[in-house]
Parts: sequence; C-alpha cells; structure tokens
Amino acid sequence: MSDQRVAIVTAAGKGIGAACAKGLDDSGHKVVLMSISGGAIGLAEELGGVGMKGSVLETKDLEALVKLAMDTYGRIDSVVVNTGHGEGTTEYTYGSGYHADDTVERKLLDIDDEAWHGGLDLYVMATIRMARLVTPIMQKQGGGVFLNISSFGATEARAASPMSILRGGLHGFAKLYADQYARDNIRMNNLLPGFMMNVELSEKAANGIPLGRSATERELCGTVAYLCSPEAGYVTGQNILMDGGGNRAIPH
Repeated sequence: MSDQRVAIVTAAGKGIGAACAKGLDDSGHKVVLMSISGGAIGLAEELGGVGMKGSVLETKDLEALVKLAMDTYGRIDSVVVNTGHGEGTTEYTYGSGYHADDTVERKLLDIDDEAWHGGLDLYVMATIRMARLVTPIMQKQGGGVFLNISSFGATEARAASPMSILRGGLHGFAKLYADQYARDNIRMNNLLPGFMMNVELSEKAANGIPLGRSATERELCGTVAYLCSPEAGYVTGQNILMDGGGNRAIPH
C-alpha cells in the first residue's frame, strides 16, 4: 500500500466542495471527487486526481466512488462529506442575515413530509452510508478522518434555514461515531461554515457578522486541510464553527 494520502470529497463540482478539494490537494492528498454535474471530473483532472458524476443520495454512487478511490490509489485517508442545500432552505444571499426575526417566504409547517425525509437523507444519511463503506477500509489501514460539512444554522434554529434542524442528528451521530472508532485511530468532526466565498452577501447580512464579510476560499481550504491532517490528530467528535463570529452563543 502506498504512503500517498488520499481524500474523497463529495459534491465537489463547485463552491465549498471544490474549495475543500483544493485545500486537500494543496496539503498533499490525491483527490477523488464526485458531483452531480461534470464539474468534479474536470476539477479532479486539474488537480491530478480522479472524478466521477454521482449523487450523495444514491448508495450505488457512493459505492462507485469508494471503489474508484481504492482501485486507483489503494487507500482512503480522508473523507469530506459535502452535500449542498436541500429543499426547504432559503438562502441568505439577499439579506435575511443571522437574525431570528427576519421575514421568510416559506413557513415551517408548509414544508411537507417528502422534503423533511429528503433533508434527512441529504444531511444525515449521506454521512452514515459513507461511514459504513469506508470505516472498514480505515480500520484495516490503521486510521483515517471524516469531516462532515454542516452549517452554522445547526447551532440554533432559524426560520430561513429550517432544514438545519436535521443537522442536529448529524452532530449526534458524529459524536457517537467518534467515541466508538477513536481506538481505531479514526476521527470524525463536523465543520459548520457560515457565509462562504460562493455567497454574495447583502449589506444587511454582512452587518450581522462581526468580521463583516464572507470567508475566503483560502480560509476554507486551510481549515479543511488542517482538520484532515495529522496535526489535528487530537481533534474528534467536535462541531467546529467557521462563521466570522456570527454565532455568539456557546452551545451546551
């Protein structure tokens, strides 16, 4: 087995997923990327890795992605589970900000069962299914890292992003997983981004952030690379906010 570190990133065609892939490439990983569009294939070729089209909602696509990584490189050291946004999420781009009293068009009880179940599949089950596939590989090779891309909205429910309620289930899973597999040298953390470089903020939204801006791609790349690195080897089972100071409350 080669000593070359290998990282899988899902939903890596653009935005946060693409930035995660670039950060891992910069830190010395070979990347194995997937997205619904062909964007992940093109980015993987640019970075000297491999890519495929597929959805985190399809178990067969996750299986194919893991197989692609193992057939190409023979190991998987890091998995970044990025999913994007599901139905029922209102983007903050045009000014709803961080504030709970902002007006949103869609009311909580208007979200139907299908959308809630779809959100569960997207935000929670995608990680669980990937962990089922990759954990035995990491156990055999002596360790690895999972990093789940969550949301700052998961720390406290907001009307503009009700699907973030479901990310609480992801956080609970990550904590139990981290406890159970720490002795196998496998870590799992959740990164909770606020507004990233792919979001154009209104003045109102920017004013709700102490730093007054979105995160840069470089900042996101560096954070992801660190959390997937040996230097973060004592960090597991954590929800790590990256939101410019927007969430002031300390979760208990």
